[in-house]
Amino acid sequence: MTHVIELVEHAPAMGVALPDAVGRALAAGDIVDAAPDPYVPGHWSLRAGSKVGAVSVAVPGGDGPVTVRVAPKVSVARLFFLLGYSLAPKGGWRDGEVDVTEHRDLLPALAHAVERQIDRALRQGLLQGYRVTEETSLVVRGRIREAEQLRRRFGATLPVEVEYDEFTADIAENRLLRAAVERLLRLPGVPHDVRRGLLHQRARLADVTVIVRGRPLPAWQPNRLNARYQHALRLARAVLENASVEHAPGGLHVDGFLFDMNKLFEDFVTVALREACRGLGHSARLQDPHHLDEAAAIRMRPDFVLYEPGGAPCAVVDAKYKAEKRDGFPDADLYQMLAYCTALGLREGHLVYAKGNAPHAAHTVRHAGIVIHQHALDLDQEPSGLLSDVEKVAARLVNTQRV
Repeated sequence: MTHVIELVEHAPAMGVALPDAVGRALAAGDIVDAAPDPYVPGHWSLRAGSKVGAVSVAVPGGDGPVTVRVAPKVSVARLFFLLGYSLAPKGGWRDGEVDVTEHRDLLPALAHAVERQIDRALRQGLLQGYRVTEETSLVVRGRIREAEQLRRRFGATLPVEVEYDEFTADIAENRLLRAAVERLLRLPGVPHDVRRGLLHQRARLADVTVIVRGRPLPAWQPNRLNARYQHALRLARAVLENASVEHAPGGLHVDGFLFDMNKLFEDFVTVALREACRGLGHSARLQDPHHLDEAAAIRMRPDFVLYEPGGAPCAVVDAKYKAEKRDGFPDADLYQMLAYCTALGLREGHLVYAKGNAPHAAHTVRHAGIVIHQHALDLDQEPSGLLSDVEKVAARLVNTQRV
């Protein structure tokens, strides 16, 4: 029997009875904050951080797997808007394009969205393309790999080491789609109807090579030919890249899917600001490397740096999803932003938070004259209102002045 534990993102800790092996796995995997109860043997204190989704932990010889579900504070529909916009601000799937309202939990909604997007991508058949193939053959096809022929065959005529361009459906785009389907089929909590759809998509991709776990994902580039695949590919890559939990410490089997809301919020804010500032005639770089000291020994990577048409930095932003202090924004964020402004020669810096702890504020640093602004975005509002608030922040950025 599966034991299900329901948590909410950043909610107070709750005590639950758990096998020690499961508690240690949750703590070691950075899935939730887990600590043994010092007074009650076999009980653990669990608190969800910023990761949301579902994870299943199976103990060899145990009664059944333990599933931990962490629900986001924002609605699933809003989370999908943030994800869709950060992946593709122009033409990406948005609210309504994939109906997730029938699913209250994140994982079922995600699996449903992936299945629907892949179905749309494959309606006109599998995309095909040329792939470089290297093989040993009894006939010459394409180009002979002379160096490989000499190394392996020592002058023998046959067989021949050849390389040729093969027109096939076994290309990077289809491999990514199949990998996402295989990943979701292994996760706990995917509804039966969605699982049937995923099995159908896997059958359509049956001739495509399965990506070996742990291997790098194949690269693809957007172009005219794969335009119908692009929404599905971006979503598939989001499933495969950043949010997988898949390991087996000490004989345990841990499997699941987690979104890091810190990263999701940071990606949305920086991409939305970049789009808004582009419309105001400025360019921006995300995670642009700079140095704090004259010797260039201390590296720093602000989330967002805005540049004037001439190339000089004119604004800096850091996105912070959660303010840890109950009574406002943490002081460490202010110190970090002060360092950014000093190194970049800016009179103002900007911290952007998800609304929840404090309203907009501005602080003038003594003896420096640097002003640090703290903005709060309300993620519960409609997408149009959220993007409008981002545009207001962007308008303030372009008016930032240098020292």
